[in-house]
Amino acid sequence: MSQAAPEPRKTLDPDRVAEWLARHPDFFVGREGLLQQLTVPHPETKGATSLLERLVHDLRQRSQSAEQRLEQLLDSARHNEAQYRRTRELMLALLEAEDNDALGQALSTHLSERFQTPAVSLWCPASLTDNAPTPPQAPRHVLDEHTGQRLAAMLEGRVSRCTRMTPTDWKRLIPHAKAPTKTGSCAIAKLTLGEPQGYLVLASPDPEHFCASMDTLFTEYLADVLVRLSTRLNGHPHG
Repeated sequence: MSQAAPEPRKTLDPDRVAEWLARHPDFFVGREGLLQQLTVPHPETKGATSLLERLVHDLRQRSQSAEQRLEQLLDSARHNEAQYRRTRELMLALLEAEDNDALGQALSTHLSERFQTPAVSLWCPASLTDNAPTPPQAPRHVLDEHTGQRLAAMLEGRVSRCTRMTPTDWKRLIPHAKAPTKTGSCAIAKLTLGEPQGYLVLASPDPEHFCASMDTLFTEYLADVLVRLSTRLNGHPHG
């Protein structure tokens, strides 16, 4: 009489085992010896290691990851603090300006020295400079029709924008600064207070300095401050 074939060995579903252990985290309490017998693949070398050694390794990795995230947060905090201090210095210098030419000079100097912005120009309508005793001094310029059309075209209907600037545009929009031989970049913002009051242009010969994906919140904020200070210095308080 032939012997019956042995039944196939039954194994537990690993997912069900993991699920069961997750619902019973105290399973190994009182079974510490079992923990010492368990082995798992080593994450960095061939072979196996004890479960406790693997846990120590994973905890060390998590600690290093947490330290890296903390350092990133600290770097971000230091950057934000430095940005706040530079912005504060700039705002105070603008508030201390006694006329619009001094306002433009303070803007140009602080942006160049503290914000690594090589060139700046402020374009204002002739109606805002007609009563001035002398023509505006760089970086301030009287906005003519051709320049206004070009700036509006570069903004493409937006309030502010970062974009590339060709040497031809540089000569037109930053006439007081030497134009680069290659395409640079710029940030443009409208000066608006109820009605258009001109344009603010920040420029760099580096084509990536003001990349298209860059946020323009600071440029808009600066434009809002400038148009209010300029209007007040012209003898037309706003509000």
